[in-house]
Amino acid sequence: MIVPVADADDPRIADYRAVRERDLVGRQGRFMAEGEVVLRLLAARLGAAGGHRLLSVLLSQAQAERLPDLVARLPDDVPVFVAGQAAMDAVVGFPIHRGILALGQARPLPEPGALLDALGPRALVVAALGLTNHDNMGGIFRNAAAFGADAVLIDEASCDPLYRKAIRVSVGASLVVPFARMPDAAGLLDLLRARGFEVVALSPSGSEPLSRLVRPPRVAALFGTEGPGLPAAVMAQVRTVAIPMAPGFDSLNVATTSGIVLHHLAGV
Repeated sequence: MIVPVADADDPRIADYRAVRERDLVGRQGRFMAEGEVVLRLLAARLGAAGGHRLLSVLLSQAQAERLPDLVARLPDDVPVFVAGQAAMDAVVGFPIHRGILALGQARPLPEPGALLDALGPRALVVAALGLTNHDNMGGIFRNAAAFGADAVLIDEASCDPLYRKAIRVSVGASLVVPFARMPDAAGLLDLLRARGFEVVALSPSGSEPLSRLVRPPRVAALFGTEGPGLPAAVMAQVRTVAIPMAPGFDSLNVATTSGIVLHHLAGV
C-alpha cells in the first residue's frame, strides 16, 4: 500500500510530525520505531499472538527504492508513506539519515505475576529499579535478548523501554523481550521470591565476586540506576555480587554491567 507524499504538511503523515517533541510527552500506547533492523524485526513478527501491531511506515524515497523486499513483506493494510528526504526531514523535525520510521501499537503489558508464572523451572529474569536513562534501558534489553533472558521487570520510576531512543539502542530487543512493571522495589522483590527466584543484586560493594556465583535454576539479576545505585534497604534483602575492577576505579556503565552478568548467568 505505497502512498507517495510530496508535502511535509500532508495530514496522512501527521503521526510522524515533530518526533522528538512527541517522544517527550508520550504516545498513549503507541511507539515509534526507527531503522531497517528494527523494521525487519517487526515485519518478521507481525501476526504473532499477543504481539505489537504495525500501523504505518514512513520511508524516504531512497530507502523505498533500496528495500522493495521489506516493503513486500508488510501487510496490505499497512500504508507505506514514501517521501523525498527533504520532506521527511521537515515532518520529523531533524535530518533523519536512516530514512526509516514505523508507527506501532504496543501490546498490553502483561500482569507481572502471570509473566513469571509462564516461565519454566529454569528461568533468567532481568530486573531494574530507577533506570531513567533511555540509552541504558535500550542497552539492557539488547543484552537481555543476546543472552536469552526470559523477561524484564522494571519499577514505575524507570523510563519507557518503548521510547524511540530505547528501541533504537536496543536494536528492537525491547519490542521482543517480554517486560512488565511493578509499582516499587518491595513489590518486585516479593513477587520474585514468591515465584522461587533468587535475586542477585549488582553493586561495586557486593559481598562476593561474580566469578563465584553459580547460577540458581530461577534467578533474577537486579540492577539500579547509575550513581546512587540500588538502595541500601534493597541490598540488605538480597544476595549481592560485584564485578572486580582495576584498583582506583569502581564504576561500570549499568548496561555494560548487565552484559557481563547476563553472559555469566547464561553460561555461554
